[in-house]
Amino acid sequence: MTDPNLYRALAIAKALKLYDNIGMKVNKAYTPTAMLRSAARITGNNYKRGEYMKAHDDIMELLK
Repeated sequence: MTDPNLYRALAIAKALKLYDNIGMKVNKAYTPTAMLRSAARITGNNYKRGEYMKAHDDIMELLK
């Protein structure tokens, strides 16, 4: 992964974790659906509503 894509993947993963843990959005554009769509683009998997930690874990697994 290139540096910008690496940073984007980390930012999305941490935003997903934050939203799952306390329900806080990192910014106005990071709606739950938008975060899951971004995670799907990064990992190639589709996520349903509520699968925030699954998406987070999949991104972190990719970054190892």
